[in-house]
Amino acid sequence: MKRLLIFCILISFFGLQIRAQSTDAYYVKTHYDKIEQYITMRDGVKLFTAIYVPKDQSQKYPILLNRTPYTVAPYGKDSYKNSLGNFPDMMKAGYIFVYQDVRGKWMSEGTFEDIRPTRTKENKHQIDESTDTYDTIDWLVKNLKNNNGKVGMYGISYPGFYATAGLIGSHPSLKAVSPQAPVTDWFIGDDFHHGGALFLMDAFRFMHVFDAPRPKPITDKEGPKGFELASKDYSKFFMDNPTLSGLKKKYLSHTVKFWDNLAKHSTLDTFWMARTITQHLNDVKPAVMVVGGTFDAEDTYGAFETYKQIEKRNKNNNSILVMGPWFHGGWVRSKGDSFGDIRFGEETSTHYQNTFELPFFEYYLKGKGDFKAAEANVFFTGSNEWKTFDTWPSQNTTTSSLFLQADGKLSPKQPAKSHPFLEYKSDPNKPVPFQEGIISNRTREYMVADQRFVSNRPDVLVFETEVLENDLTMAGSIIADLHVSMTGTDADFIVKVIDVYPDTSTATSPVSKDIVMPNYQMLVRGEILRGKFRNSFSKPEPFTPNEITNVKVNLPDVAHTFKKGHKIMVQIQHTWFPLADRNPNQFMDIYQAKATDYIKNTHRLYVDPEHPSKINFSVLK
Repeated sequence: MKRLLIFCILISFFGLQIRAQSTDAYYVKTHYDKIEQYITMRDGVKLFTAIYVPKDQSQKYPILLNRTPYTVAPYGKDSYKNSLGNFPDMMKAGYIFVYQDVRGKWMSEGTFEDIRPTRTKENKHQIDESTDTYDTIDWLVKNLKNNNGKVGMYGISYPGFYATAGLIGSHPSLKAVSPQAPVTDWFIGDDFHHGGALFLMDAFRFMHVFDAPRPKPITDKEGPKGFELASKDYSKFFMDNPTLSGLKKKYLSHTVKFWDNLAKHSTLDTFWMARTITQHLNDVKPAVMVVGGTFDAEDTYGAFETYKQIEKRNKNNNSILVMGPWFHGGWVRSKGDSFGDIRFGEETSTHYQNTFELPFFEYYLKGKGDFKAAEANVFFTGSNEWKTFDTWPSQNTTTSSLFLQADGKLSPKQPAKSHPFLEYKSDPNKPVPFQEGIISNRTREYMVADQRFVSNRPDVLVFETEVLENDLTMAGSIIADLHVSMTGTDADFIVKVIDVYPDTSTATSPVSKDIVMPNYQMLVRGEILRGKFRNSFSKPEPFTPNEITNVKVNLPDVAHTFKKGHKIMVQIQHTWFPLADRNPNQFMDIYQAKATDYIKNTHRLYVDPEHPSKINFSVLK
């Protein structure tokens, strides 16, 4: 009977989804005319563009442009998208929606280049994504009937990168731009590298398809197929294929252009520096709304960094930040009332759509409403509330530290002299998993998942505060300031900050009755640093075996309240597999490593007054 009830609920849920999609598709066909147009760039290359124009011609409409490497499908003037914009209310508000295949992708001409470098004074006559955006907008405002001369841009993830590119040397008609979870820095913090370490699982699966050769323009029906894992166990797959060179030879020989670039540029060299778009955000004229999720597994770093660089480089900018408790694109791909096992007490995504995104474009492109959002609008988990700030990071904070103690405690007190270090081993051939169970996929929920599954491993150090007597709200970056030594010449450092729930059945209301929430260890933030980059991402340095060395691990900004009755936990480990590739524990080019190069490392974490290890963070007053 219980199974029958669950089945009926699922059928009802999916039925509602199908009906909603059908309704949206019907709305698009009955309210919009579709135009397919090749727009010529300044160098003669033509970019395929799908344009949806409102059938009602009684007024003029602004243009909303989305440039994407992920296809503007469906193709054919009689084939319509199932929905337009980021959500239904946006679709119904009255815009000319424009979708464009970027240069070298799908039906557009030209050659594609990943995160194409931005022009500089030295190469000002070349094309880049900014010039392609400028030329596209110029054609649109001059040739589309009934446009009001104002253009907005938006995009999530890679399209967020293209939205950011539109800010550089922007067209005068571009008035409002919303980079959402924008790809920003693929070496330090976004997608395929974190702290200089390769995010193996994501990079391999993504590049297997995305970087496939395209000898001629193709439609979505002709596109490459995704990678299929026969065993459904990615941990086993990557252990059976233990080297990066072996993965390339066996599985990526058909599509290795960017994988080859990863191997050729394993440090922060000019290749990566040329692709860091934020260094070009110096004369931003349009209004900007940067959007991101604090639990975005791909581009949490990108959202924060894009906003910070616009603020830093433009004294008179008009930019705001909106960060919610979302996965990648969750602000328009979910209601935002929960994520994984964690509830938020409201539909945060619905709030965002109604309060921020639609009013932002309505105001700057149509002159409607009175959009007066705060400078920074951030949802704090734990306390489950929106907070607004005049700056981000907030100036209304104090700096605090928690010291790692030899007895596993996490305390504001300096450590005692009696136990100078903790010693333990890390074996890359028995790596610590990043999520529980058989890893058949990289779940987005790992960003908040219960960490009890690794707490008892001997290669995971665990430190925990006493029960909190008052709420403690972290707002901003966290820095793990560690003093370490090792027998090897390199190692990765993974630091996790965790909210430990009370040991009571009424601690919280779980999303599922199958989840045991008492003592739940909610991951608030985790990050990795490849140790050889501890002083410079451009000039890696080996560790001297058994020499005490300072290592600082920078974690992306957090917005979380540890409630009274909870505890704060810190976990430290040296593998996070197969999310990140394994470090051989030797100073070397890992792309050239052999299976036999992966060796054990004996670590010491120092916790004495002369070498205190601690985490530093900002506490909201």
